[in-house]
Amino acid sequence: MSRSPSPALLARLTDILGPKGFSADPDVLAPWLTDWRGKYHGQTAAMLSPATTAEVAAVVGACAAEGVALVPQGGNSGMVGGATPDASGRQLLLSLRRMNHIRALDTTARIVVAEAGVILENLHHAALDRGLRFPLTLGGKGSATVGGLVSTNAGGTQVLRHGTMRALVAGIEAVLPDGRIFEGLAPLKKDNRGYDLKHLFCGAEGTLGVVTAASLRLVPASAARQTAWIGLASPDDALLLLRRLDAALGDALEGFEIIPHPVLEAVLRHIPQTRHPLAEPSPWYALVELAGDDAALLGEELERELAAALDAGLIHDVAMAKNDRESEDFWRLRDSISEAERAEGPALQHDISVPVDLMPRFIADNPGRLAAAFPGIRTASFGHLGDGNIHYHVQPPESADGAVWLAEHGAAASRLVYAHVVELGGSISAEHGIGQMKRDILAELDSPARLAALRAIKAGLDPAGLFNPGKLIG
Repeated sequence: MSRSPSPALLARLTDILGPKGFSADPDVLAPWLTDWRGKYHGQTAAMLSPATTAEVAAVVGACAAEGVALVPQGGNSGMVGGATPDASGRQLLLSLRRMNHIRALDTTARIVVAEAGVILENLHHAALDRGLRFPLTLGGKGSATVGGLVSTNAGGTQVLRHGTMRALVAGIEAVLPDGRIFEGLAPLKKDNRGYDLKHLFCGAEGTLGVVTAASLRLVPASAARQTAWIGLASPDDALLLLRRLDAALGDALEGFEIIPHPVLEAVLRHIPQTRHPLAEPSPWYALVELAGDDAALLGEELERELAAALDAGLIHDVAMAKNDRESEDFWRLRDSISEAERAEGPALQHDISVPVDLMPRFIADNPGRLAAAFPGIRTASFGHLGDGNIHYHVQPPESADGAVWLAEHGAAASRLVYAHVVELGGSISAEHGIGQMKRDILAELDSPARLAALRAIKAGLDPAGLFNPGKLIG
């Protein structure tokens, strides 16, 4: 068990960080002690905000010497309580937000070196200013930071073409639990020195080291995009459309999202200045985006394929965006779903993945399994069909007190969801991580061999258990 920070340690940390980097002011700390969803609340004696990797190393070394635990935090926009300290007050909060510099941007190699506190939206702008693009985006781009994105192996809406954060990381700089600096920023295409250490930090949620910077892959900025909002009957038809477009359009296909009509209705109810893209409703919708260099060619190819899908009865209707503003309007409907769902009332929210071909089966079968155990529950599925990631929300029966129902039945309902996911060979966390919210269910349902390997890696790098304790694997 970690120790409480002593007055001597706090004084030492103040000396290391200076007045800008150390705060014990309760008003300053308060916003960072509750997770984004408001589900987890913690306490800390101080928030440490280093400005350089050397300061991070000094802080970690000082805390390690006294057995004091650290909880790394970026934008505090995570979904599973992975960056919230516990209620004991023994853990210190390590904020990376002051480390917000882009150290280098090489347009020839298409590599950017960004510190952990760089906000995703700012990274997007920096790349675009140089004619390039960082091809990962998500709804929280205005607050999510590079360190958090690496540490949770973030996904988003462009994984279909470009992969998760792990696929975009070419190098990592991190501070290990003993205070040593792992200098792995060089974007080597070939490096056969054994285990790929940089990828250990991707998805580790700060349990193995503190990511201080990353070398990230960029792609050419697309000169054009084509976006379509498509009405169709079912996720099965959406999968057929995905396969058809993927075969015909290849790498141009960058995004493929599916949304049921009730979820769209919730967005239209709660999000101002939104409108239905189609004249008539459909049971399901697909949001499709192509990216490339030639707008006219992209438009012709997408129109041709969607016209054939209409003639075949595979889709009901389609609206193609005429310009970037209309594309953004379509994406705003998708990106506003979480906000609209919160406005609908309390719900269990599941970020899960299954093999792409099995996603329609899960969406069709799981609501019946849940209803058999919990009559009256309501479900909604939406997400990234292109990569098998389902955001699956379960609402209590309308007749129930939502908070009471969730407290009494939420854990059992979620276990049914996760057990079905595991049965289909999927993952209980597609892109949000494990944090503290899914730690126990991971320990219960995941492969014993996999869990043993994870625990052995944690014990090898952090034998004292001082890095983000209570998250991921305990």
